[in-house]
Amino acid sequence: MTEQTERSLAEQPPDTERPPDTERLPPAAPGEAAERGGGAGHTPGPATGQTPGQATGQTPGQATGQAPGQATGQATTDAPVLPHTTANAPVLPQVTTDAPVLPHATPPPLTAPRPLGEPRTWPRDFTHRLTAPLPGVRALARIAREGKLRPPPETLAEIQQLPFEPRPMPAADTTTLAVTWAGHASWIIRIGGLTVLTDPVWSRKILGTPARVTPVGVRWEDLPPVDAVVISHNHYDHLDAPTLKRLPRHTPLLLPAGLAPWARRRGFTRVTDLDWWEAVELPAPGGPVRVDFVPAHHWSKRTLTDTCRSLWGGWLLTAPDGRRIHFAGDTGYGHWFEEIGRRYPGIDLALLPIGAYDPRWMLRPVHTDPEEAVKACQDLGARALAPMHWSTFLLSGEPPLEPLHRIRAAWAATGRPRADLWDLPVGASRVLAAR
Repeated sequence: MTEQTERSLAEQPPDTERPPDTERLPPAAPGEAAERGGGAGHTPGPATGQTPGQATGQTPGQATGQAPGQATGQATTDAPVLPHTTANAPVLPQVTTDAPVLPHATPPPLTAPRPLGEPRTWPRDFTHRLTAPLPGVRALARIAREGKLRPPPETLAEIQQLPFEPRPMPAADTTTLAVTWAGHASWIIRIGGLTVLTDPVWSRKILGTPARVTPVGVRWEDLPPVDAVVISHNHYDHLDAPTLKRLPRHTPLLLPAGLAPWARRRGFTRVTDLDWWEAVELPAPGGPVRVDFVPAHHWSKRTLTDTCRSLWGGWLLTAPDGRRIHFAGDTGYGHWFEEIGRRYPGIDLALLPIGAYDPRWMLRPVHTDPEEAVKACQDLGARALAPMHWSTFLLSGEPPLEPLHRIRAAWAATGRPRADLWDLPVGASRVLAAR
Protein backbone atom coordinates (compact mmCIF):
# COMPACT_ATOMS: atom_id res chain seq x y z
CA MET A 1 0.00 0.00 0.00
CA THR A 2 1.43 3.36 -0.91
CA GLU A 3 1.36 6.32 1.41
CA GLN A 4 -0.83 8.24 -1.04
CA THR A 5 -3.62 5.71 -0.83
CA GLU A 6 -3.63 6.07 2.94
CA ARG A 7 -4.76 9.72 2.86
CA SER A 8 -8.42 9.36 3.61
CA LEU A 9 -9.54 12.01 6.08
CA ALA A 10 -10.50 15.26 4.43
CA GLU A 11 -9.52 17.40 7.37
CA GLN A 12 -6.00 16.02 7.55
CA PRO A 13 -3.14 17.50 5.49
CA PRO A 14 -2.47 15.56 2.30
CA ASP A 15 0.62 13.73 3.49
CA THR A 16 -0.81 12.15 6.65
CA GLU A 17 -0.92 8.40 6.99
CA ARG A 18 -3.97 6.24 6.43
CA PRO A 19 -6.35 6.21 9.41
CA PRO A 20 -6.56 2.93 11.23
CA ASP A 21 -9.43 0.61 10.41
CA THR A 22 -10.04 0.09 14.11
CA GLU A 23 -9.58 2.54 16.98
CA ARG A 24 -7.20 1.55 19.77
CA LEU A 25 -8.03 -2.14 19.39
CA PRO A 26 -5.45 -4.89 19.83
CA PRO A 27 -3.60 -5.85 16.65
CA ALA A 28 -4.64 -8.98 14.87
CA ALA A 29 -3.24 -12.36 15.65
CA PRO A 30 -0.74 -13.79 13.13
CA GLY A 31 -2.30 -14.20 9.73
CA GLU A 32 -4.85 -11.44 10.21
CA ALA A 33 -2.58 -8.43 9.70
CA ALA A 34 -3.58 -8.00 6.08
CA GLU A 35 -7.19 -7.52 7.13
CA ARG A 36 -6.65 -4.72 9.63
CA GLY A 37 -5.04 -1.30 9.76
CA GLY A 38 -2.74 0.23 12.35
CA GLY A 39 -4.59 1.62 15.36
CA ALA A 40 -4.21 5.01 16.91
CA GLY A 41 -1.74 3.48 19.27
CA HIS A 42 -3.45 2.48 22.47
CA THR A 43 -3.28 -1.31 22.51
CA PRO A 44 -0.32 -3.53 21.76
CA GLY A 45 0.54 -5.74 18.83
CA PRO A 46 1.77 -9.34 18.81
CA ALA A 47 4.70 -10.06 21.05
CA THR A 48 7.51 -12.53 20.71
CA GLY A 49 8.44 -12.61 24.37
CA GLN A 50 8.26 -10.88 27.72
CA THR A 51 11.85 -10.06 28.59
CA PRO A 52 13.56 -7.27 26.70
CA GLY A 53 16.84 -8.27 25.16
CA GLN A 54 19.43 -6.94 22.80
CA ALA A 55 18.45 -7.00 19.14
CA THR A 56 20.32 -9.33 16.87
CA GLY A 57 22.20 -7.81 14.00
CA GLN A 58 22.74 -4.42 15.60
CA THR A 59 25.68 -2.35 14.55
CA PRO A 60 28.57 -1.78 16.95
CA GLY A 61 28.01 0.98 19.45
CA GLN A 62 24.32 0.33 20.03
CA ALA A 63 22.98 0.12 23.54
CA THR A 64 23.81 -2.96 25.54
CA GLY A 65 21.85 -2.11 28.68
CA GLN A 66 18.86 -4.36 28.04
CA ALA A 67 18.06 -7.16 30.41
CA PRO A 68 19.43 -10.54 29.32
CA GLY A 69 17.32 -13.42 28.24
CA GLN A 70 15.81 -12.51 24.90
CA ALA A 71 12.62 -14.49 24.52
CA THR A 72 11.62 -16.42 21.44
CA GLY A 73 8.28 -17.60 20.19
CA GLN A 74 4.99 -15.85 19.56
CA ALA A 75 3.06 -15.04 22.74
CA THR A 76 -0.60 -14.16 22.66
CA THR A 77 -3.28 -14.27 25.28
CA ASP A 78 -6.82 -13.03 25.64
CA ALA A 79 -6.20 -11.27 28.94
CA PRO A 80 -2.80 -9.57 28.85
CA VAL A 81 -1.16 -9.01 32.19
CA LEU A 82 2.20 -7.92 33.43
CA PRO A 83 4.18 -10.24 35.70
CA HIS A 84 2.77 -10.57 39.22
CA THR A 85 -0.69 -9.29 38.25
CA THR A 86 -3.94 -11.05 37.60
CA ALA A 87 -6.18 -10.85 34.57
CA ASN A 88 -9.27 -9.96 36.58
CA ALA A 89 -9.87 -6.82 38.66
CA PRO A 90 -7.10 -4.22 38.60
CA VAL A 91 -4.32 -4.82 41.08
CA LEU A 92 -3.23 -1.47 42.46
CA PRO A 93 0.49 -1.14 43.19
CA GLN A 94 1.57 -0.80 46.79
CA VAL A 95 1.99 2.89 47.55
CA THR A 96 4.38 3.62 50.37
CA THR A 97 4.09 6.50 52.79
CA ASP A 98 7.78 7.35 52.87
CA ALA A 99 9.53 10.12 51.01
CA PRO A 100 11.18 8.97 47.79
CA VAL A 101 14.26 6.87 48.38
CA LEU A 102 16.86 7.31 45.70
CA PRO A 103 18.51 4.10 44.51
CA HIS A 104 21.58 3.45 46.62
CA ALA A 105 23.32 0.95 44.37
CA THR A 106 26.16 2.45 42.37
CA PRO A 107 24.69 3.33 38.97
CA PRO A 108 26.52 2.23 35.84
CA PRO A 109 28.41 4.94 33.98
CA LEU A 110 26.38 6.79 31.38
CA THR A 111 27.10 6.10 27.75
CA ALA A 112 29.08 8.63 25.77
CA PRO A 113 26.83 10.91 23.71
CA ARG A 114 26.37 9.84 20.11
CA PRO A 115 26.80 12.26 17.19
CA LEU A 116 23.71 14.22 16.19
CA GLY A 117 22.37 13.11 12.81
CA GLU A 118 24.36 9.87 12.80
CA PRO A 119 23.12 7.34 10.20
CA ARG A 120 22.22 4.05 11.88
CA THR A 121 21.34 0.50 10.87
CA TRP A 122 18.69 -1.23 12.97
CA PRO A 123 17.06 -4.67 13.21
CA ARG A 124 13.96 -5.26 11.14
CA ASP A 125 11.73 -5.03 14.21
CA PHE A 126 11.80 -4.67 17.99
CA THR A 127 9.19 -7.22 19.05
CA HIS A 128 11.72 -8.78 21.43
CA ARG A 129 11.55 -5.58 23.51
CA LEU A 130 7.88 -6.09 24.43
CA THR A 131 7.42 -6.85 28.12
CA ALA A 132 4.01 -8.52 28.48
CA PRO A 133 1.75 -11.08 26.81
CA LEU A 134 -0.54 -9.24 24.44
CA PRO A 135 -4.12 -9.60 23.21
CA GLY A 136 -5.18 -12.30 20.78
CA VAL A 137 -8.17 -12.50 18.50
CA ARG A 138 -10.59 -13.43 21.31
CA ALA A 139 -9.59 -10.31 23.23
CA LEU A 140 -10.31 -8.26 20.13
CA ALA A 141 -13.73 -9.86 19.88
CA ARG A 142 -14.36 -9.20 23.55
CA ILE A 143 -13.63 -5.49 23.35
CA ALA A 144 -15.74 -5.19 20.21
CA ARG A 145 -18.59 -6.95 22.02
CA GLU A 146 -18.34 -4.98 25.25
CA GLY A 147 -17.69 -1.62 23.60
CA LYS A 148 -15.92 -0.16 26.65
CA LEU A 149 -13.42 2.13 24.96
CA ARG A 150 -15.58 5.19 25.53
CA PRO A 151 -16.62 6.81 28.83
CA PRO A 152 -20.15 6.10 30.07
CA PRO A 153 -22.54 8.60 28.45
CA GLU A 154 -23.72 9.86 31.84
CA THR A 155 -20.17 11.03 32.64
CA LEU A 156 -19.63 13.13 29.52
CA ALA A 157 -20.91 16.24 31.31
CA GLU A 158 -17.58 16.17 33.17
CA ILE A 159 -15.87 17.39 30.01
CA GLN A 160 -16.97 20.92 30.88
CA GLN A 161 -15.04 20.66 34.17
CA LEU A 162 -11.71 19.54 32.71
CA PRO A 163 -9.03 21.98 33.87
CA PHE A 164 -8.02 24.40 31.13
CA GLU A 165 -6.23 27.59 32.17
CA PRO A 166 -3.99 28.93 29.40
CA ARG A 167 -1.51 31.47 30.72
CA PRO A 168 1.59 33.18 29.37
CA MET A 169 4.68 31.01 29.64
CA PRO A 170 7.21 32.13 32.25
CA ALA A 171 10.21 34.15 31.17
CA ALA A 172 13.24 31.92 30.70
CA ASP A 173 17.00 32.40 30.63
CA THR A 174 19.91 29.97 30.48
CA THR A 175 19.37 28.86 34.09
CA THR A 176 15.61 28.31 33.86
CA LEU A 177 14.10 24.83 33.96
CA ALA A 178 10.36 25.08 33.38
CA VAL A 179 7.53 23.02 31.89
CA THR A 180 4.29 24.08 30.23
CA TRP A 181 1.54 21.52 29.55
CA ALA A 182 0.02 21.99 26.10
CA GLY A 183 -2.21 18.91 26.59
CA HIS A 184 -1.97 15.11 26.27
CA ALA A 185 1.78 14.24 26.13
CA SER A 186 2.81 17.60 24.65
CA TRP A 187 5.08 19.65 26.91
CA ILE A 188 7.12 22.77 26.28
CA ILE A 189 10.34 22.33 28.25
CA ARG A 190 12.66 25.31 28.79
CA ILE A 191 16.09 23.96 29.68
CA GLY A 192 19.58 25.43 29.43
CA GLY A 193 18.29 28.27 27.27
CA LEU A 194 16.61 25.83 24.83
CA THR A 195 12.96 25.16 24.06
CA VAL A 196 12.22 21.45 23.62
CA LEU A 197 8.83 20.01 22.62
CA THR A 198 7.73 16.51 23.65
CA ASP A 199 5.36 14.54 21.40
CA PRO A 200 3.87 17.75 19.95
CA VAL A 201 0.22 17.41 18.90
CA TRP A 202 -1.38 20.74 18.02
CA SER A 203 -4.05 19.21 15.74
CA ARG A 204 -7.70 19.36 16.74
CA LYS A 205 -8.20 15.76 15.64
CA ILE A 206 -5.84 12.88 15.10
CA LEU A 207 -6.42 9.83 12.97
CA GLY A 208 -8.60 7.20 14.58
CA THR A 209 -9.75 9.17 17.62
CA PRO A 210 -12.48 11.68 18.49
CA ALA A 211 -11.56 15.36 18.42
CA ARG A 212 -9.80 16.80 21.44
CA VAL A 213 -12.06 17.88 24.28
CA THR A 214 -9.82 20.69 25.51
CA PRO A 215 -8.02 23.16 23.23
CA VAL A 216 -4.26 23.24 22.94
CA GLY A 217 -2.86 25.02 25.99
CA VAL A 218 -0.47 27.27 24.04
CA ARG A 219 -1.19 28.72 20.62
CA TRP A 220 1.40 27.74 18.04
CA GLU A 221 2.15 31.37 17.23
CA ASP A 222 2.91 32.01 20.92
CA LEU A 223 5.67 29.41 21.08
CA PRO A 224 9.27 30.58 21.34
CA PRO A 225 11.58 29.26 18.62
CA VAL A 226 11.72 25.47 18.94
CA ASP A 227 15.26 24.17 19.39
CA ALA A 228 14.51 20.42 19.41
CA VAL A 229 11.69 17.88 19.46
CA VAL A 230 11.66 14.51 21.22
CA ILE A 231 9.22 11.77 20.15
CA SER A 232 8.42 8.77 22.36
CA HIS A 233 6.94 6.46 19.70
CA ASN A 234 5.04 6.48 16.44
CA HIS A 235 1.38 6.24 17.53
CA TYR A 236 -0.77 8.97 16.04
CA ASP A 237 -1.52 10.71 19.34
CA HIS A 238 2.22 11.15 19.92
CA LEU A 239 3.67 11.53 16.42
CA ASP A 240 1.48 14.06 14.61
CA ALA A 241 2.63 14.78 11.06
CA PRO A 242 0.50 17.94 10.62
CA THR A 243 2.08 19.48 13.72
CA LEU A 244 5.63 18.62 12.69
CA LYS A 245 4.98 20.15 9.26
CA ARG A 246 4.76 23.52 11.00
CA LEU A 247 8.40 23.32 12.07
CA PRO A 248 11.41 24.40 10.01
CA ARG A 249 12.91 21.32 8.40
CA HIS A 250 16.26 21.98 10.09
CA THR A 251 14.69 21.52 13.57
CA PRO A 252 16.56 18.70 15.36
CA LEU A 253 14.31 15.66 15.88
CA LEU A 254 15.28 13.04 18.48
CA LEU A 255 13.50 9.78 17.73
CA PRO A 256 13.33 6.13 18.79
CA ALA A 257 15.44 3.66 16.85
CA GLY A 258 14.02 2.90 13.42
CA LEU A 259 11.90 6.06 13.09
CA ALA A 260 14.44 8.30 11.34
CA PRO A 261 13.39 7.27 7.79
CA TRP A 262 9.84 8.48 8.51
CA ALA A 263 11.16 11.95 9.38
CA ARG A 264 13.65 12.15 6.53
CA ARG A 265 10.93 11.34 4.01
CA ARG A 266 9.20 14.49 5.22
CA GLY A 267 12.24 16.64 4.59
CA PHE A 268 13.75 16.90 8.07
CA THR A 269 17.51 17.18 7.81
CA ARG A 270 18.69 16.94 11.43
CA VAL A 271 17.31 13.59 12.56
CA THR A 272 18.80 11.34 15.24
CA ASP A 273 17.33 8.00 16.31
CA LEU A 274 18.55 6.21 19.41
CA ASP A 275 18.39 2.87 21.17
CA TRP A 276 17.56 2.56 24.87
CA TRP A 277 20.24 3.99 27.18
CA GLU A 278 21.82 6.00 24.36
CA ALA A 279 22.14 9.79 24.48
CA VAL A 280 23.01 12.94 22.59
CA GLU A 281 24.04 16.40 23.72
CA LEU A 282 22.27 19.50 22.44
CA PRO A 283 24.43 22.64 22.31
CA ALA A 284 22.78 25.28 24.47
CA PRO A 285 23.54 28.82 25.65
CA GLY A 286 23.73 27.63 29.24
CA GLY A 287 25.92 24.64 28.43
CA PRO A 288 25.21 21.26 26.80
CA VAL A 289 21.83 19.65 27.52
CA ARG A 290 22.09 15.86 27.66
CA VAL A 291 19.10 13.90 26.34
CA ASP A 292 18.94 10.13 27.02
CA PHE A 293 16.48 7.67 25.46
CA VAL A 294 15.19 5.28 28.13
CA PRO A 295 12.90 2.21 28.09
CA ALA A 296 9.13 2.15 28.42
CA HIS A 297 6.52 -0.61 28.58
CA HIS A 298 4.72 0.02 25.31
CA TRP A 299 4.84 -0.85 21.58
CA SER A 300 4.69 0.79 18.15
CA LYS A 301 2.48 0.63 15.07
CA ARG A 302 1.40 3.21 12.52
CA THR A 303 0.45 1.41 9.30
CA LEU A 304 -0.74 -2.00 8.15
CA THR A 305 2.72 -3.53 8.05
CA ASP A 306 4.99 -1.81 10.58
CA THR A 307 4.15 -3.40 13.96
CA CYS A 308 7.14 -2.78 16.25
CA ARG A 309 9.36 -1.77 13.31
CA SER A 310 10.50 1.21 15.38
CA LEU A 311 11.28 1.38 19.08
CA TRP A 312 9.38 3.18 21.85
CA GLY A 313 10.53 4.77 25.09
CA GLY A 314 10.88 7.86 27.23
CA TRP A 315 13.41 10.67 27.46
CA LEU A 316 15.60 11.90 30.28
CA LEU A 317 16.68 15.54 29.93
CA THR A 318 19.56 16.80 32.06
CA ALA A 319 20.16 20.54 32.42
CA PRO A 320 23.69 21.96 32.52
CA ASP A 321 23.42 22.27 36.32
CA GLY A 322 22.39 18.61 36.71
CA ARG A 323 18.64 18.99 37.22
CA ARG A 324 16.69 16.24 35.50
CA ILE A 325 13.26 15.73 33.93
CA HIS A 326 11.94 12.31 32.94
CA PHE A 327 9.33 12.28 30.17
CA ALA A 328 7.75 8.81 30.08
CA GLY A 329 5.81 9.09 26.81
CA ASP A 330 3.31 6.23 26.75
CA THR A 331 3.94 3.32 29.10
CA GLY A 332 2.55 0.66 31.35
CA TYR A 333 3.93 0.05 34.82
CA GLY A 334 6.89 -2.26 35.22
CA HIS A 335 10.48 -2.86 36.18
CA TRP A 336 12.01 -0.26 33.88
CA PHE A 337 11.13 2.63 36.20
CA GLU A 338 13.32 1.33 39.00
CA GLU A 339 16.18 0.73 36.57
CA ILE A 340 15.87 4.25 35.15
CA GLY A 341 15.98 5.64 38.68
CA ARG A 342 19.09 3.59 39.41
CA ARG A 343 20.93 4.78 36.32
CA TYR A 344 19.84 8.41 36.63
CA PRO A 345 19.65 9.26 40.34
CA GLY A 346 18.27 12.60 41.40
CA ILE A 347 15.37 13.03 38.96
CA ASP A 348 13.65 16.29 39.85
CA LEU A 349 10.40 15.89 37.89
CA ALA A 350 8.63 12.93 36.31
CA LEU A 351 6.10 13.60 33.53
CA LEU A 352 3.93 10.49 33.76
CA PRO A 353 0.74 9.33 31.98
CA ILE A 354 -2.38 8.77 34.08
CA GLY A 355 -5.18 8.31 31.51
CA ALA A 356 -6.43 5.92 28.81
CA TYR A 357 -6.35 2.95 31.21
CA ASP A 358 -9.83 1.38 31.14
CA PRO A 359 -10.52 -1.53 30.66
CA ARG A 360 -7.56 -2.69 32.70
CA TRP A 361 -7.66 -6.28 31.44
CA MET A 362 -6.58 -4.93 28.05
CA LEU A 363 -4.68 -1.69 28.72
CA ARG A 364 -2.64 -2.50 31.84
CA PRO A 365 0.46 -3.62 29.89
CA VAL A 366 0.74 -0.35 27.97
CA HIS A 367 -0.92 2.44 30.01
CA THR A 368 -0.37 3.27 33.67
CA ASP A 369 -3.38 4.16 35.75
CA PRO A 370 -3.08 6.94 38.38
CA GLU A 371 -2.01 4.65 41.22
CA GLU A 372 0.64 3.04 39.03
CA ALA A 373 1.91 6.47 38.02
CA VAL A 374 2.49 7.32 41.68
CA LYS A 375 4.35 4.05 42.17
CA ALA A 376 6.40 4.74 39.03
CA CYS A 377 7.35 8.14 40.44
CA GLN A 378 8.56 6.45 43.61
CA ASP A 379 10.50 3.84 41.63
CA LEU A 380 12.19 6.62 39.67
CA GLY A 381 13.16 8.39 42.87
CA ALA A 382 11.61 11.54 41.40
CA ARG A 383 11.00 14.50 43.67
CA ALA A 384 7.82 15.64 41.90
CA LEU A 385 5.21 14.22 39.53
CA ALA A 386 3.34 16.05 36.76
CA PRO A 387 0.44 14.00 35.33
CA MET A 388 -0.23 13.93 31.59
CA HIS A 389 -1.99 11.83 28.93
CA TRP A 390 -5.46 12.70 30.15
CA SER A 391 -7.96 15.57 29.79
CA THR A 392 -7.28 16.02 26.06
CA PHE A 393 -8.51 13.06 24.00
CA LEU A 394 -11.09 10.53 25.25
CA LEU A 395 -9.22 7.36 24.36
CA SER A 396 -10.71 4.77 26.71
CA GLY A 397 -13.53 3.95 29.09
CA GLU A 398 -12.84 5.85 32.31
CA PRO A 399 -14.95 8.95 33.09
CA PRO A 400 -13.21 12.18 32.01
CA LEU A 401 -12.41 13.46 35.52
CA GLU A 402 -11.62 10.12 37.15
CA PRO A 403 -7.84 10.24 36.49
CA LEU A 404 -7.53 13.55 38.34
CA HIS A 405 -9.49 12.34 41.38
CA ARG A 406 -7.51 9.10 41.56
CA ILE A 407 -4.06 10.66 41.17
CA ARG A 408 -4.80 13.12 43.97
CA ALA A 409 -6.01 10.35 46.27
CA ALA A 410 -3.04 8.10 45.46
CA TRP A 411 -0.60 10.94 46.06
CA ALA A 412 -2.23 11.86 49.37
CA ALA A 413 -1.91 8.23 50.48
CA THR A 414 1.88 8.48 50.24
CA GLY A 415 2.07 11.32 52.75
CA ARG A 416 4.36 13.26 50.45
CA PRO A 417 3.98 17.06 50.19
CA ARG A 418 0.95 18.09 48.17
CA ALA A 419 3.08 20.72 46.42
CA ASP A 420 5.12 17.96 44.77
CA LEU A 421 2.11 16.78 42.76
CA TRP A 422 2.03 19.15 39.81
CA ASP A 423 -1.51 18.45 38.60
CA LEU A 424 -1.46 21.34 36.15
CA PRO A 425 -4.41 22.51 34.09
CA VAL A 426 -3.88 22.38 30.34
CA GLY A 427 -2.01 25.57 29.45
CA ALA A 428 -0.34 26.07 32.84
CA SER A 429 3.38 26.21 33.61
CA ARG A 430 5.67 25.60 36.51
CA VAL A 431 9.33 26.41 37.14
CA LEU A 432 11.67 23.95 38.86
CA ALA A 433 13.61 25.53 41.67
CA ALA A 434 17.37 25.34 41.63
CA ARG A 435 18.85 22.62 43.80
